[in-house]
Amino acid sequence: MNFSPYFYSQAIKLAMSQIWANRKRSLLTALGIIVGVASTTSVIAALSGLKANVLTEFESFGANRLYVFPDRPDDKPRSMYPRDKIRIKPWEVREIQASCPSLRAITPITEFGVSVASDEKELEGITVVGMWPDWHEAENRRVIAGRMFNTIDERSARQVCLLNEAAIDELRLPAEAVGSHILLDGRRFLVVGIVETLQSRMFGDGGNAAEIFIPFALAMKLQSSDIFIRITALATRTEVSEEARSEITQTMRRIRGIHPGDSDTFQVVAIDQYIQQFKAMAAGITAIAGGIVGISLLVGGIGIMNIMLVSVSERTREIGLRKAVGATPGAIMMQFLLEAMALCLAGGLVGVLIGKLLAIGMTLIPGASLQHADVPLWAVLLSFAFSAVVGLGFGFFPALKAARLDPIEALRHE
Repeated sequence: MNFSPYFYSQAIKLAMSQIWANRKRSLLTALGIIVGVASTTSVIAALSGLKANVLTEFESFGANRLYVFPDRPDDKPRSMYPRDKIRIKPWEVREIQASCPSLRAITPITEFGVSVASDEKELEGITVVGMWPDWHEAENRRVIAGRMFNTIDERSARQVCLLNEAAIDELRLPAEAVGSHILLDGRRFLVVGIVETLQSRMFGDGGNAAEIFIPFALAMKLQSSDIFIRITALATRTEVSEEARSEITQTMRRIRGIHPGDSDTFQVVAIDQYIQQFKAMAAGITAIAGGIVGISLLVGGIGIMNIMLVSVSERTREIGLRKAVGATPGAIMMQFLLEAMALCLAGGLVGVLIGKLLAIGMTLIPGASLQHADVPLWAVLLSFAFSAVVGLGFGFFPALKAARLDPIEALRHE
C-alpha cells in the first residue's frame, strides 16, 4: 500500500474530526490509556527520585572511598583463622600507604567505649575513635573550629581530642569548647578542635550522635591487646577506585603471605562498587514496577478495540459509500488504524502531562525523600511509543473488519 503524503494528511484530519465529533466517547475510550500512562510515568518518576536521592547520599559519602575490614573465610574452620591472624595491624596500614600509589589518604580507625566527664556532666559508654590526621580527608569531615590533628599529635600520642557539636551539647561544654578539658577514663584531654556533626549516615542511625576523636597511637595505648582496626582510604580519583582496590588487595595478600588460590583474610569494599550495584538493582526494580503498572495500558488497549468495533458497526454505510466511490480496502484499513493510533497518542499525551504534575506534587511531600522525582525523557518517549503500539495492535482487528466489508452489503446496512 503506497499512499501519498496528501492521503495521510487527509486521513489524519478525518481521524481527528471523528474523534472530535464523538469527543465524550473518545475521552472515555482513551481513559484507560491516560490512566495507564499517568500511573506508569508517576511510578517511574517516584523510583527515579528515590534512586537520585540514594545516589546523592552515596556521592556525599565519596564515590572514591574504600574500606578495609578483617574477614574470616566462610568455608574455613575458625581454628585455621584465629582472630589474631585476621585482624588488621598498624604496620599493615603503613605498608598499604607506602605501596599503593592510587591512594590519596588513608587512616586506620579503632573505636572503644569509655566514660567521659566534663565539669558539668559525666557520660558512660561513649564511643571514642582513634585515627590518623588523614582521617579528615579520607572521611571528608571538616573542622569548624580550632585545628585538626597533626603528625606531632600522632607521633607523641598527645592527650588531645576533637569533639563534634553533639558531644559538646551532651557534655554541657561552652559553645566555644576549644581549649576546654574533658576526662576520658580519668585522663585529662585538651579539646583542640570541633568537627562538624553528621546529620545522617547511610548505613544505620547515627545522625547527631556524640563523637570524640583522639590520636590513633594514643587509642592503641588505652586499649587491651585485642584491638579491632578497620581502614578508610581515599583514591586519588573516582576513576581509579577499582585500581586502588586491586593495589590494596595485592599488598595485603603479599604482606600476609597468602598463596595463590587461598582465601583472603580481609575484605576491601569500594563505595563505587556499591553505587554500580545499586544502579543495576534500581534499573531492575524500575523495569519490573513499570511493567506491572504498564498492564493498565493493555487494559486501555482492549477498551479502544471494543469502541473501534462499535465505530465500525456505526459507520458501516459510510464505509460502503467510500468503497463504492473507489476507496480501496487498504485505504479503509489505514483510516481506522490512524484513528486508533491518534486516540492512543492523545491519551498518551494527556497521561504524560498528568504524570508530570504528579511528579511535581511528589517533590512537595515533606519527608518523602522524593525531591528529585521527575519523569525522565526515556519514560516520555517510551510512553508515546507504547501508546502507538497499543493503538496499532488493538486497532488492527477493527480496521481489518472495516476493510473486509462488502460495499453492497454495507450500503444496505440500516
